[in-house]
Amino acid sequence: MSAREKPSSGLVGAGILIVDKEAGITSHDVVARCRKLLNTRKVGHAGTLDPMATGVLVLGVERATKLLGLLALTTKAYSATIRLGVATDTDDAEGEVLTSADASGVTDEEIAAIVATLTGDIKQIPASVSAIKVDGQRAHALVRAGETVELAPRPVTVSTFDVLARRDVPGGFVDLDVEVECSSGTYIRSLARDLGRELGVGGHLTALRRTRVGPFTLEHARTLEDLAEEPGVSLDIDQAAQTAFPHRQITAEEAEAISQGRWLEPIGMKGICAAIDPTGHTIALLQEKGRRASSVMVVRPATLRG
Repeated sequence: MSAREKPSSGLVGAGILIVDKEAGITSHDVVARCRKLLNTRKVGHAGTLDPMATGVLVLGVERATKLLGLLALTTKAYSATIRLGVATDTDDAEGEVLTSADASGVTDEEIAAIVATLTGDIKQIPASVSAIKVDGQRAHALVRAGETVELAPRPVTVSTFDVLARRDVPGGFVDLDVEVECSSGTYIRSLARDLGRELGVGGHLTALRRTRVGPFTLEHARTLEDLAEEPGVSLDIDQAAQTAFPHRQITAEEAEAISQGRWLEPIGMKGICAAIDPTGHTIALLQEKGRRASSVMVVRPATLRG
């Protein structure tokens, strides 16, 4: 689709766009750029990335913006670098230094022991500069206004926390390259902070790259430069729905019924599934309740089919 072509309000140009975000720009900056490059206002995101972070940012375009709230993006994966020996007020490299200590004497065994305590189902205190709301305001906005913010611990799951490499850095610092797989709501900078604190030397995040959100990976991702050269989504609305949800094959008659908002007979599928017609098109997203399999989103209403 040409960058100058105006997509329709229906299915033309609709889909999921996975952007490989560069460092130094906000997720909202990315959305604004994509709106210009795709020549549409109908672009939304399924969760932000910090400005310093790079990697997978999931966007919905045109009718696929309606998919965003239904996607099961409950697991995420990251590669990161943690520096031991310095604690900052933001738990990352953009903050002010709070404490410094010589971390060169910390052993690999000590690191592994603390990493083990930060793996599994844990309670984590989010970074004070997170986007969590406190009395209706974002925590990071309160911090930047000079207020002290204390956030309550939250349950998160860190399914994988692997140290891949260690580098001893001049000045008594230690850099750890790590990979983390975790539940949505987990803060990698908080893992860095807690690891350094428990080791008694302080720690913060110096680099963060998100490699996966739910089923969407860097293999699906495009840079903004790629998008400028060839505007378009990573997965059209059919591919997106069929990547993100289990499938239910339906007949042409069932497709006609569900596209008009009627319900189908349940077949025992749990959660949301993509109803796919004989031509391979996703007609709707269905969810079974009692004796009905009803649409939670009609992807192709009768008025847009053909």
